[in-house]
Amino acid sequence: MTDHTAPDPTITVRSARADDLPGLVASSTGLFAEDAGTRDPGVDANWPREHAAASFAAALDDPARLVLAAEHAGTVVGHLMGLLTEPTAMRPVKAATLMSVYVRPAHRGSGAGARLVEAFVHWAAAQGAGHAEVTAYAANTDAIRFYERGGFAPQAVTLRRGL
Repeated sequence: MTDHTAPDPTITVRSARADDLPGLVASSTGLFAEDAGTRDPGVDANWPREHAAASFAAALDDPARLVLAAEHAGTVVGHLMGLLTEPTAMRPVKAATLMSVYVRPAHRGSGAGARLVEAFVHWAAAQGAGHAEVTAYAANTDAIRFYERGGFAPQAVTLRRGL
């Protein structure tokens, strides 16, 4: 997940639309195949093929969610989905969670990933979020470096024990 060269002006980052659903599903499928599908045996790597279209369609109509598309020559080459969480008594701050982000390998290094994350951070701030957060698999050191370049810092560690 490298993304530290000059931005490619031929890639547009914009709000996703209903006609982007096939490209969003393909992007989510790529993410699952490369990340969760290889790093977490508890995740169904086929989930995007079966459920991503409905998930993205619902998110497009939900003001608490953000769906962005990275587009190149009329084709979706990446996506980002974010979610706002309202304050609770235990956590009295609105938070924005970056749920997923992916850029197709051929377009990595174009700045598309950084632009997707920057748009998410601006959206989160405009929505009144007190912070933005993202999780990454510990073994995905490229993703961790990518997020750290974007200003994210480690906050918690999840430890798991198989049964």
